[in-house]
Amino acid sequence: MTQSEVRNEPTTNEKLDDLEELGRKQSESSPPCSESDPMDRGRRAWATAFGCFLVQFCGYGYINSFGVYQDFYTRIYLTNQAPSTISWIGALTSFLAANTTLISGLLYDRGWFYQLMIVGSSLQSLSLFMLSFAKPGQFYFVFMIQGVLSGIGMGLMYGPSMAVISQHFSKRRTLVMSFVASGTPLGAIVHPMMLNHLFHGTVGFTGGVRVSAGFVSALLLIACLSMRTRALTTSKPTASYSVVARKCSREVPFILMTAGITLCQIGFFYPVFYLQLDSIKHGVDVHFSFYSLVILNAAAVIGRCTAGIIASYTGLLNLTIASTFACGALIISMIALSQMSGVIVIAVTYGYVSGVFVSMSVPLVTMLTPNLSELGVRMGFCFGFTAFGSALSGPVSGALLSSQYRWLIPSLFCGIICFVASLIFVVMRLIIYRQR
Repeated sequence: MTQSEVRNEPTTNEKLDDLEELGRKQSESSPPCSESDPMDRGRRAWATAFGCFLVQFCGYGYINSFGVYQDFYTRIYLTNQAPSTISWIGALTSFLAANTTLISGLLYDRGWFYQLMIVGSSLQSLSLFMLSFAKPGQFYFVFMIQGVLSGIGMGLMYGPSMAVISQHFSKRRTLVMSFVASGTPLGAIVHPMMLNHLFHGTVGFTGGVRVSAGFVSALLLIACLSMRTRALTTSKPTASYSVVARKCSREVPFILMTAGITLCQIGFFYPVFYLQLDSIKHGVDVHFSFYSLVILNAAAVIGRCTAGIIASYTGLLNLTIASTFACGALIISMIALSQMSGVIVIAVTYGYVSGVFVSMSVPLVTMLTPNLSELGVRMGFCFGFTAFGSALSGPVSGALLSSQYRWLIPSLFCGIICFVASLIFVVMRLIIYRQR
């Protein structure tokens, strides 16, 4: 099967069938898998999916709860820093979590899955326990521990925990990836509720972070014990970065997909970082505002769980275009946020469409990967570039917001950026179908 034949398939289901055939061809030269561990079913396959779900719950699920830290640092703990400066902590965490896949993707393709999971989970647990020793005003200590150390730990786990799904599932791959990806918004429901109650209760920041660290460490231990690999990518050396890079540089759809995701990421995190602070500054009840991120991420769980089902009817590209455009429209609508009802509407609708959009990223990379032995490296290239969008999102929004809290400018900027990303996906779709 040639690379152009894979890109020119008209439907998602036919694409996944071709990927399944490719996986069977690869397995012919690999050690045979036992009958107790077949594709698309089996205890090991679903246990691995559950472990990957927990990794997303504790990884990007924790990153998406940074709005709680942003609000707490801005108003209480790091009052000597501007909101845009504080947002660099969450932005760097997100950037490193995605950009580290450049390393973890290659190591995954070479059979280092278990080592990546162990080291990554250890770094994340260590960073949270060390964060509990931070004192008010110690910005650089928080920046290095929460921004750098935690980001690297999450990055070592993120890419491999998504790529390993392709070893166990073929026909159900998109559906299972959507289930695994739903761990992120579910984590972003549980973590903000826990952190808000702990920070503003009798426990305080130090005790609250330690409780959170213990909770995350326990779940990551369960995840490491649950996940298993199949002997599909470890039997012989994989292609080098230079070989895969040359392939990707000649694939216009892959380049457009990466550019579209990167641009959308610039605006994507604006509601995640600033919705809670926005609602508080507009006079919405403080206790209710603590639950704004919970509502947003609860809707995102539904969006991620249903994305795979919807994509089987609409196609990955069509659903990506629609969700990206809807994200831009809802971000612009945050200009009118002033009441509790507005917070609820924006949190529910944006949470759902953003959950759908995020669920499409990994299946899109898989769809444009003709050789699954290169999936880890290709994910590293894609997410390595999109990480720059994540890194710019919070600081750029914070700089546009300024200390005067001018909500109009960042809302317009982030919304328009998402519209541009949607247009790029439209061009990508036209090219793919014209090649057919």
